[in-house]
Amino acid sequence: MNSTLGTTTRHLDVPGGRIAYDDTPGPGTPVVLLPGMLDRRTVYRHLAPLLSAAGHRVVTMDLRGMGESSTGFTDHTPAALADDLVALLAHLDLRGAVLVGSSYTGATVVRAAALAPGRTGGVVLVDAFVENLPLNAFQKALFGLATPLITAFPGLWGAMQKFYYPATARPADFDAYRADLARMLREPARKTALRGYLKGDSAPVGWCADVDVPALVLMGSKDPDFPDPGLVADRQAAALRGRKVMVEGAGHYPMAGHPQAVADALLPFLAELNDGTAR
Repeated sequence: MNSTLGTTTRHLDVPGGRIAYDDTPGPGTPVVLLPGMLDRRTVYRHLAPLLSAAGHRVVTMDLRGMGESSTGFTDHTPAALADDLVALLAHLDLRGAVLVGSSYTGATVVRAAALAPGRTGGVVLVDAFVENLPLNAFQKALFGLATPLITAFPGLWGAMQKFYYPATARPADFDAYRADLARMLREPARKTALRGYLKGDSAPVGWCADVDVPALVLMGSKDPDFPDPGLVADRQAAALRGRKVMVEGAGHYPMAGHPQAVADALLPFLAELNDGTAR
């Protein structure tokens, strides 16, 4: 089967099921891209070609129960996803890989970097839920309302994408992509995964202390999930002893809405890893 990234979908058997991924070869630093919860690896469809064109090996992975990965998993926590990621790194025998996590999977790549330091060369967070500020009353009410509604009506997630992508930060295929997400989540087999992600602890605190590789924090300046996106990015960069780059005008998914800006931040970081100057 061919993914919309233009490469052949492959699968890796892990405890509990199968994980879908694709692997575009390149002589440069390997980059492993993970989508956020309730999303597919094709969220990187606009960024991945830019990284490949620069010569990097690009791997994208579907999460448990999402995209072309199998359903039936019982654990959808960031820690469980990190086990899948570590298994994929070993399966592909990747060394010095840069692990990129978006939103929910920011915690996943942080965890995987600690579990597999010999295979990890760097960590990149994209609008991630790690070391976040405590939720305020409005956020608690919003998330408390959204979880049962999305569980009961999965198609709402497609409608909510308009909330996460500012009108000026939507790719040309935005409507088709969010419609596909809604169709995927309506499939009965996805229900367990959907509940697992919505109820999981997406923002663990303290995991960053175990990471000892260079880190880059990317954050959309208009991300509606954070009252102060810049402040959250500062906290994450400090915890990882890395640096932040704000993607101006971007919402929660800058890799799709502003792929060139993300590439412009990520490619120099990869170059610094190659020459040993990144930190």
